Amino acid sequence: MYLIFVMIGVLLLGSITRNVLHMPLSWTVEMAQFIITAYYIAGGAYSMILREHVRMDLLYERFSEKNRARVDVVTTFFLLFYLVIMLFGSVSSTMYAIEYGQRNFSQWNPSMIPIKLIMVAGIFLMILESISFFFKDLAVAIGRKIS
Repeated sequence: MYLIFVMIGVLLLGSITRNVLHMPLSWTVEMAQFIITAYYIAGGAYSMILREHVRMDLLYERFSEKNRARVDVVTTFFLLFYLVIMLFGSVSSTMYAIEYGQRNFSQWNPSMIPIKLIMVAGIFLMILESISFFFKDLAVAIGRKIS
């Protein structure tokens, strides 16, 4: 949550230097994009831990606890499939960035390695949490509770 305040500070700095001091900083918008990307990736894993991710509750809330767990087992399986594909792609992209010292094509020209490492870490944490939910929901679906 606190990364939002850092991003606001960076954008405020950029706005003040551009409009008040008439000395625009070329890196503020791009830095804000990196910060919000890190916030989004880390927030995905964090919202999964709290079970506060977005869900369509049109029918889901009417199901019994066992049926909700069955639906969650199926959807978590597809989520894991998607996250594993994303992990392979992000690891490949990160290895490329490390091997070739990839930089963003802009005036600031920052290294892409840190944001790509954050992306890999966030996706990996989401996979771990999805595996945990899968087995917890599977246990509920077959009639055993895991705390």
